[in-house]
Amino acid sequence: MSVIAWIVLGLIAGFIASKIVNKSGEGIFLDIVLGIIGAVVGGWLFHAFGAAGVSGVNLYSLLVAVVGAIVVLVAYHAITGRTSRL
Repeated sequence: MSVIAWIVLGLIAGFIASKIVNKSGEGIFLDIVLGIIGAVVGGWLFHAFGAAGVSGVNLYSLLVAVVGAIVVLVAYHAITGRTSRL
């Protein structure tokens, strides 16, 4: 995937995940970073369970990135002691 594709996928996935966990967006830059980290974490998790990871800009890759970003946000809130509004 190209850098632009990672940024677009990261922005969309980070925004969706932050809306699900926090009920508000994190801002454009943090949503992009969250989505990219979520894509990596989600790809690792999906691979660990025997499924494919991020394969391009498609709905399956978006799902993988959103799941990974949700895991990252929930872990962040658990570590820092902040309450998430799930």
